[in-house]
Amino acid sequence: LKQKDAPLMLEWMHDDNVVHYMGTDFSKKKLENCQKFIAESQVDFPNIHRAIVDDEDVYMGTVSLKNIDTKRRTAEFAITIRKTAMGKDYSKFGMSEIIRIGFEELNLETIYWYVSKKNTRAIRFYEKNGYKESNVASRELYEGVRQRPEYKWFAIQRSDLLHG
Repeated sequence: LKQKDAPLMLEWMHDDNVVHYMGTDFSKKKLENCQKFIAESQVDFPNIHRAIVDDEDVYMGTVSLKNIDTKRRTAEFAITIRKTAMGKDYSKFGMSEIIRIGFEELNLETIYWYVSKKNTRAIRFYEKNGYKESNVASRELYEGVRQRPEYKWFAIQRSDLLHG
């Protein structure tokens, strides 16, 4: 992420088509909030936040691994993409790259995420790309992660890629 990405980051934050089903109210965010997030992302160890960009280095979205647990070797995945970038494989690329980083560079075993059950566009994207729903309520792996029945949970294991 670079400071030049802040205005386009703010764009998706103020686009209800993008943030409608997210658990955070982004409507009150200002350019300064984006600039602060970008600056903090450079030192937010062990979390990783990366820009998804086009061939001309124009910001299309953000992909992250957060809540990294080095003992359990797990991380929570997050992604957001500008409306203009939807349907153009930016999400697919960003997601596959951050998962690669998680497994190959951070030596994680499991990457998990959740999405509102009402967010059918995101669910279709995950399922179309082969990601499977996870029953996190029964897994010790997600201890400390607040269970929310209004969300659909997904997870990918390192072994999924090896046996893929």
